[in-house]
Amino acid sequence: MNRALNGEGGREPRWLSDEEQRVWRSYLHATTLLEDHLDRQLQRDAGMPHIYYGLLVQLSQAPRRRKRMTQLAIDAKITRSRLSHAIARLEKNGWVRREDCPSDKRGQNAVLTEEGFGVLRRTAPGHVEAVRQAMFDRLTPEQVEQLGEIMQVMAEGLQPQDTGADLPWLR
Repeated sequence: MNRALNGEGGREPRWLSDEEQRVWRSYLHATTLLEDHLDRQLQRDAGMPHIYYGLLVQLSQAPRRRKRMTQLAIDAKITRSRLSHAIARLEKNGWVRREDCPSDKRGQNAVLTEEGFGVLRRTAPGHVEAVRQAMFDRLTPEQVEQLGEIMQVMAEGLQPQDTGADLPWLR
């Protein structure tokens, strides 16, 4: 099988060991189930997907509940196109509005409205409970600490330091 998967150049890939393969598949399975669990909870309780909730949270924590659209895309790790679509849906619900950026004629800010903040305030307890039930209630305090350290190492290793990196949320 390994030879069938070899690419051009003839170098043997560094295949995953059986244990690494098990861990990788468990990780994919768990993260897919977790995202689905959180999406279903948020759709049921607030009629929005998890990504929209995350955008509302970011805006709620920003100064004056507003953030440049470009920065919001970077922080959410989504393309500007996907962000624009999401903000349009949130605007339609009355939860967010766009305003021109005073310091940059081409830029826009996303602003969390009072109605959007109210939705977030009502939705947050159920969301926190869903996260707690799905993740933290299943782990020991030591496992929580280890998972936090592991995720930080992974994120730091994957986050390019080069400002010119070709990342979807910078396009």
